[in-house]
Amino acid sequence: MKAGGPDGIPVEELDEAQARDELARLASAIDEADRAYHTEDAPRISDAAYDALKARNAAIEARFPDLKRPDSPSKRIGGVVAEGFAKVAHARRMLSLANAFEAGEVAEFVAGIRRFLGLPAEAALAFTAEPKIDGLSLSLRYEAGRLVQAATRGDGAVGENVTANARTISDIPDRIENAPTLLEVRGEVYMHHDDFAALNARQAERGGRTFANPRNAAAGSLRQLDSAITRSRPLRFFAYGWGALSEPLAATQMVAVERLAGFGFPTNPLMQRCESLEAMLACWAAIEQRRATLGYDIDGVVYKLDDLALQERLGMRSTTPRWALAHKFPAETAWTRLEAIDIQVGRTGALSPVARLGPVTVGGVVVANATLHNEDYIAGRDSRGAPIRDGKDIRAGDWVKIYRAGDVIPKVADVDLGRRPSGAEPYAFPEACPECGSPAIREPGDSVRRCTGGLICPAQAVERLKHFVSRAAFDIEGLGAKQVEAFWHDGWITEPADIFTLQSRYGSGLQQLKNREGWGEKSAANLFAAIEERRRIPLQRLIFALGIRHVGEAAAGLLARQYGTWDAFEAAMTRAEPGSAEWEELLGINGVGEVMATSLTAAFANDAERALIDRLIAQLDVEPAVQAAGDSPVAGKTVVFTGTLEKMTRAEAKARAEALGARVAGSVSAKTDLLVAGPGAGSKAKKAAELGIETIDEDGWLELVGGG
Repeated sequence: MKAGGPDGIPVEELDEAQARDELARLASAIDEADRAYHTEDAPRISDAAYDALKARNAAIEARFPDLKRPDSPSKRIGGVVAEGFAKVAHARRMLSLANAFEAGEVAEFVAGIRRFLGLPAEAALAFTAEPKIDGLSLSLRYEAGRLVQAATRGDGAVGENVTANARTISDIPDRIENAPTLLEVRGEVYMHHDDFAALNARQAERGGRTFANPRNAAAGSLRQLDSAITRSRPLRFFAYGWGALSEPLAATQMVAVERLAGFGFPTNPLMQRCESLEAMLACWAAIEQRRATLGYDIDGVVYKLDDLALQERLGMRSTTPRWALAHKFPAETAWTRLEAIDIQVGRTGALSPVARLGPVTVGGVVVANATLHNEDYIAGRDSRGAPIRDGKDIRAGDWVKIYRAGDVIPKVADVDLGRRPSGAEPYAFPEACPECGSPAIREPGDSVRRCTGGLICPAQAVERLKHFVSRAAFDIEGLGAKQVEAFWHDGWITEPADIFTLQSRYGSGLQQLKNREGWGEKSAANLFAAIEERRRIPLQRLIFALGIRHVGEAAAGLLARQYGTWDAFEAAMTRAEPGSAEWEELLGINGVGEVMATSLTAAFANDAERALIDRLIAQLDVEPAVQAAGDSPVAGKTVVFTGTLEKMTRAEAKARAEALGARVAGSVSAKTDLLVAGPGAGSKAKKAAELGIETIDEDGWLELVGGG
């Protein structure tokens, strides 16, 4: 364990046991923060620190998906409902927003919407931009123009009934005219800085509780069991959206909010419509500049797609809408000394530089390490040679500016050349692996230098074995990263096949597993039994466990479903080379590109790697891939889309097909079951006709899958 505990270790360095412990720690920390923020109205950590906890949790879950906890914070939106208030089930969930911290993330948000909707770059796409109020979310339900219920967000599905308290806020009308029969208005309760200061002064005079910030004061005031206390507090309200409706408010976000203003609800005067990415970022910058003069707290700008029909098409993720984004203002930063630059070697041989820092608190978290990405980043340039940080390189002994923002791993943002030690030397990135001494090569077009030692490199060997026994791979009970590392160091396990001969080599005789420190007869027997259970392994898990570069868990599933059996997969990877039928079939799998295909075929073409794989397979009984079942008419079938789809985008069509259990391929072959051809279908339609493959148009596809 490194100094600072598992929370100080970059996510990519965590082993499975550390990741499990870290997810438990994060769940507890986030739960405590949620309770303090949402239920007690007394947050104990900064927003930046909270964002960092959530981001680290999400990154660990992405790397170790099978470790995701039933009580994962990523499944939650807000906090639990406090005792003392009746519960209210929201007719439409009150979702949280995805966060962005850099302009590039906003650009990707816009680009992602265009990709999902199939809109070209020149197509008009407008967004609204408005300040993100740092207050308490509230939903107001009006029936026949009369306020009948007010509820806090709670956990997104169930909130607290604060109707009596909401009626005391002058910004919230009790009745509205010419409104839909049912209208849920959503917005934020907040407090002005001047009102907050006056409230705290009165509280101090009376010997009462003072509040840390206006958000706490607003939340605490709204959630008083005595509405008379709420009435005495200077609460305000901004409306920004809606929930359940009996009829649409408008065709666009901007006009709908203007209509809310017409009903008598305060809306933010800084809200504006932006017709380009540049306009969105300019609005963010302008609001940030005015932040200190607004008189109320904001922590960013919220962008929403203006066209409500497109919002509906984009829909929701599990906890956030696809059509909205919160562009946060910069989080805390700190300066500290860079003590050293260390190189770590990963499973694929990548040499990753890590900054070892003088411990410093950034956003409420003690940071002792930061990523340095690669040798270009250290040298002050990007992969194309353009300068970053104004071309300033990074050296041991430098004073560096560290920032976290929403990033899981702290980064070096800047270097103070005025404080650079006189004897500081430019960092020379190693050209040999620090673990095995093999040449470390940087291939053309790759930003990472990699060890060429392969199986002889101890770092790669150990990391590959850890990957092999990880939860999404073989998942052998009792054989985790810690045990694998110990067995490897003692020479008991040097490659995956050795795991399955462990009992025959160390189950009897003088040197037995049960005699090792920390082991006994029962634990040894349990491990041997667990290993035997894993001799029979699903094809998808086996492919993932091999640790072939670029082949993650999702890709392993695609490959398993495509080839069905190990023999078919092995034969295809052995024979696949550019121009061959096997190569075309491999590239035809939706989600497999040339980089992954090259990596796969290279692994099977490498004599040492192939021998390792063959020795492993000799120990296993590989289960064929389980094909999708059910009532879906396309379950288990291979579908290809070609031509122009007019009623949905290609992305939507593929997602629908995969959700129904189909395999979506990018090219037509003898294994294709169905071709969906829109206008402009060319060579694929011709080839399908030659092969006698069933071909239908878009209307036929929608009728087939029940979407017509």
